Amino acid sequence: MPRPSSSRDPRKRRGTSSTSGRTGSGKQTHRPDWRPFDPEAKRGKGKPGRPGSAARGQDARGARSGDDARSARSAEDARRASPRSESRRGTDALAARAQRDEREQRDRGRRTERPAARAPRTDGAARPPRTPDTVLKKLQATVVDPASVAGLTFGDLSLGQNIVAALAEQGAVSPFAIQAATIPDVVAGRHVLGRGRTGSGKTIAFGAPLVERLLQNGGGRGLKPGRRPRALILAPTRELALQIDDTVQPIARSVGLYTTQIYGGVPQGRQVGALKRGVDIVIGTPGRIEDLIEQGRLDLSGVVVTVVDEADHLCELGFLEPVQRILRRTPTDSQMLLFSATLDTRVGALVAEFLKKPAVYEIAGETQATSSTEHRVLVVDPRHKRVVVEELLAGDGKALLFTRTKVFADELADHLDDAGIAALALHGDLSQERRQRNLDKLTSGRVQALVATDVAARGIHVDDIAIVVQADAPDEYKAYLHRAGRTGRAGARGLVVTLISARRRPSLEELLERADITAQFDAVKPGDRLIRQLAQRA
Repeated sequence: MPRPSSSRDPRKRRGTSSTSGRTGSGKQTHRPDWRPFDPEAKRGKGKPGRPGSAARGQDARGARSGDDARSARSAEDARRASPRSESRRGTDALAARAQRDEREQRDRGRRTERPAARAPRTDGAARPPRTPDTVLKKLQATVVDPASVAGLTFGDLSLGQNIVAALAEQGAVSPFAIQAATIPDVVAGRHVLGRGRTGSGKTIAFGAPLVERLLQNGGGRGLKPGRRPRALILAPTRELALQIDDTVQPIARSVGLYTTQIYGGVPQGRQVGALKRGVDIVIGTPGRIEDLIEQGRLDLSGVVVTVVDEADHLCELGFLEPVQRILRRTPTDSQMLLFSATLDTRVGALVAEFLKKPAVYEIAGETQATSSTEHRVLVVDPRHKRVVVEELLAGDGKALLFTRTKVFADELADHLDDAGIAALALHGDLSQERRQRNLDKLTSGRVQALVATDVAARGIHVDDIAIVVQADAPDEYKAYLHRAGRTGRAGARGLVVTLISARRRPSLEELLERADITAQFDAVKPGDRLIRQLAQRA
């Protein structure tokens, strides 16, 4: 049996040895008395005097004596019998994790010694074929030139006076191209498929004529408590559902109609209460809507118009089948409006099943050639990423930053705040109230920057975002399009800056090709003149 460790040495009370060894990186560290596996010792590099090191070294050379084997078994039995075995297991786990980290560091070191293996193709060979369901498919659409709608008013688009007045109160006097194109067809009862990026005015494009359609089907006369909703608007996120309601509710109230929002993450009591009182327009996310349908609290049999907004993002989040089940609950002769920035096979499935001979529109300004958004890519050393982001935000304009992880979002927001740039994070670990509060602070100008993850940022509607900085490049072209759509809204100028390492350049070039985006690549370091120039444009 091994001697009990001295109570005067705190390291031994924790089950660790006072002897120090070297890690694979050359740093000194304390090693535990017992390890499940020690690659250094297996190579015969164990230090003398460490328990079991001689036995492990001899085992690696294929020769272990009977005495050493017996002593190793005795030490193992004693370890299992020790009352401190539970605490030793935690130490052992930490030791194993440290060894894994050392091996990963050595592997990374070996990989960085072979940069030629990651070099981009120079032989003109074709890239591997793309996955069919992620290829951007161009719609066979009527292309609307924004210049062709100049001089039109909402009163020219078959909308009633109350609705036109409500739009004017929101600052909407002249229609954007997608609004001028789609509103007459929606009022006429046609199915509509609109291709347009976020910020092109889609909410008014379907919200205003939807209210006009309900006026044609009874309007606000004779409304009874507990009445079934007559319009349904599906959105991918709670934030987008709330922002749609902010636009549609004043229009509906102007003619005596009522809206309610239905989304998850909050108790359903208030939502159920609104349905019991009776509403005309339901705006929400598929998950909670389907829950209330299954509970028998939401009846869609009276729906006249259904809107699916950001259909591509709904499918990306895995809502294709729930959306299909919800739409099958509506009457087969109800009107369907679908809006999407991109069209892949999943969105195509919705179009094929639910849209009957739709009027299809896309806006000429959606192509990069006529867009007001500039795209730049900065190749930076990852160690300089935070400083470069800080320099890009030297201007006064509002900024939206994207990161891949919640941890980096928090870290980057703290870094900017410490640098004197008011910034907040926006990600899924925050409560709905906290996320909305942070978004409101950006909208009101109390903070200059919001650092967000993709899921949390979907549906953000802030008209005056001057610059979008992708601190972490996206993994697919659709995410790039949605991120870029947060700036340059409503015809305003916008700037999208993506930060990448040199190693990621080939993959980003392919992503931009899929997104039909041409961007200039520049290698920079902190303090470069180009960074200051981009900051001045924001």
